Amino acid sequence: MSLTFRRLALPALLLTLTATPTALRAQQQLLSVEDAFRNPALQPANLKQLTWIPGSKDEFSYVRTENGQDELVRGRAAGGPLQPVVSMANLYQALQAAGAPTLKANAFPQVQWTGPDAFLVTMPSREVFRYAVTEGKATKLLGYQAGADNVDFDPTKTRVAYTKEQNLYVSVPGKENVAVTSEANPAIVNGQAAHRSEFGITKGTFWSPRGAKLAYYRMDQTMVTDYPLVSVAPTPAQAEPIKYPMAGDKSHEVTVGVYDVASGKTVFLQTGEPKEQYLTNISWSPDEKSIYVAVLNRDQNHMWLRQYDAATGALVKTLFEETDTEFVEPLHQLSFVPGHADQFVYQSERDGYNHLYLYNTSGKLLRQLTSGPWLVTDLLGFDEKGKTVYYASNQDGTIQRGLYAVSLGGGKPKKLTAAAGTHAGVLSPSGEALLDSYSSLSTPRTISVVGTKDGKMRQQLLNAPNPISSYRLGQTKLQILKAADGQTDLYARIITPPGFDPSKKYPAVIYVYGGPHVQLVTDSWLGGGNLWMQMMAEKGYVVFTVDSRGSGNRGLPFEQATFRQLGTQELADQLKGVDYLKSLPYVDAQRIGVHGWSYGGFMTTTMLTRAPEGTFKVGVAGGPVIDWRMYEVMYTERYMDTPQQNPEGYQKANLLGYVQNLKAPLLMIHGTVDDVVVWQHSLDYLKNAVDKGVQLDYFVYPGHPHNVGGKDRVHLYTKITNYLDQYLKPEAPAAGASNGQ
Repeated sequence: MSLTFRRLALPALLLTLTATPTALRAQQQLLSVEDAFRNPALQPANLKQLTWIPGSKDEFSYVRTENGQDELVRGRAAGGPLQPVVSMANLYQALQAAGAPTLKANAFPQVQWTGPDAFLVTMPSREVFRYAVTEGKATKLLGYQAGADNVDFDPTKTRVAYTKEQNLYVSVPGKENVAVTSEANPAIVNGQAAHRSEFGITKGTFWSPRGAKLAYYRMDQTMVTDYPLVSVAPTPAQAEPIKYPMAGDKSHEVTVGVYDVASGKTVFLQTGEPKEQYLTNISWSPDEKSIYVAVLNRDQNHMWLRQYDAATGALVKTLFEETDTEFVEPLHQLSFVPGHADQFVYQSERDGYNHLYLYNTSGKLLRQLTSGPWLVTDLLGFDEKGKTVYYASNQDGTIQRGLYAVSLGGGKPKKLTAAAGTHAGVLSPSGEALLDSYSSLSTPRTISVVGTKDGKMRQQLLNAPNPISSYRLGQTKLQILKAADGQTDLYARIITPPGFDPSKKYPAVIYVYGGPHVQLVTDSWLGGGNLWMQMMAEKGYVVFTVDSRGSGNRGLPFEQATFRQLGTQELADQLKGVDYLKSLPYVDAQRIGVHGWSYGGFMTTTMLTRAPEGTFKVGVAGGPVIDWRMYEVMYTERYMDTPQQNPEGYQKANLLGYVQNLKAPLLMIHGTVDDVVVWQHSLDYLKNAVDKGVQLDYFVYPGHPHNVGGKDRVHLYTKITNYLDQYLKPEAPAAGASNGQ
């Protein structure tokens, strides 16, 4: 089948990122791997700690640097000069006067505003101080234990919850380090994120609106198999096993406790049987009397939104249910409407796309607020009167993000941002203004205050210069291709080398992910790419990425195309990307490489062994899933069902069955203490390759988990770059040449 592709139907400015001819003549600097990962000066400028001040009349604050000194400043949404709050030196002086340890002030500490006149600072000593702005003085509020994890302040900023090992603690002024739990068994964990952080879960503690009560996860993992990780830091090496529930095996059992701060007593929500279920999107009612939980069955195709009595734990009622033949994935807490304690906005993909629904607490659907073949990507909040809800979405284009408002009474959404690109918004306390952080393919970053009534910019707080203007960049384009089904649009990014000569043949590198919840191609700075990709283009590569079916922010029809057959549709779509590359007269079809990490490592290995022989010259697969049977229950069973239910799908996706097809050079990389994609995946692959006499290259990062971070990331990408260079052998572009496109 011939490939169909067309240019993205956007303004020309957004199609292409390239330097001007004048700038190109001056651009002599070349990016290095160190630049790509360790040079913050090459990232777009930002405003440090930019936030609205709660309780204020739409005042914001951030940390700026003046004459080499950091200071906290505040401003008004309506405009006017910035007002200094406190310098870093004066703040540390006030903290030390209040008894804080003496520290070398290297950076302005993180602040949490409690209201217009005071903020909190947490010291490395785990002491929390309150700084009064008017008096210019600090006082100690409370402290908590050294070694605390999962620190969570209540909404009033007068109480803090934290975990240490498997137990949960609370500190309040005058009563610190109170043990909420006293669990001796390390396999029973309290106050930490449950269900391996799926279903939008980012933490394990949930304060009530006024901080009187604390809901928390209790996760019993005693029935889950121990998985061996080994630390080589000590001598001899030391076993550090983790609980890792693999697809089809016994999963952990979770309950939700509710701790009353005043009485010190805990009750548990009566969430009932079966115990293998998922308790997600925990939400408090405004009056602190009820807790709402999205209860999801293990098959992940049936969800019940339920209300529980916070005082007794009893089930009050089920408000509504959702079912789907593939999967239901509740990801968001309830958002209660200000001034209307009996109404909330719920986010659901029930019609195939994430949209906003207005309900009352009786479980009656009042109205669907948004609809269409696009997604709400973020709910920003409400106005003070509870008449309007603000949100971000991609309704004006899959690779775009805009900010919008819609009346809770119904009606057409109103767009608040005009420029095409990627907007992220934070709503002010009154709901009358937004902090709009914006970038596009040609704009590194701007930050503005935007009025919510008219969408007009009130003031611009930042217009970041191009941080890589002195480097010899190639040209970045965004394209639309057709998927393997001949129907679906796929979005792609292609970067051509500086000094581009259309008569030459360039090797190509495909960067791939392809899995759920990830979108790599966006109308944002560098098109969603990174400086390593720009560096590879400088070295003489065409660098290409396409978001295949199954990837994020396209809705259920797009995401569920891979259901029960991970790797198959994604491969077909990635090969359409290869067809596109081969159709370009300047791409050398015999020198195409591919690299990806995690799901991208799975896809890299899939592409080298399930595509026709000779499609790829080389590949680098990092942290790859090899056999989905060995990946975690929650994620894998959503997309594949269990191995018992779908043996054919698991067998087809299992890359151990394709080892003998590996003909191109493959470098496989893994961290030795990876607790996400366990090391056994790539070790099994290596063992099968040895058994079958198949050669591949293999490298491990001792002591690293799923991602190789810190200073070792430079080592990692130097290795990746060298391996691709070894087999693709690009010709460096001529110095000082213009792009020519």
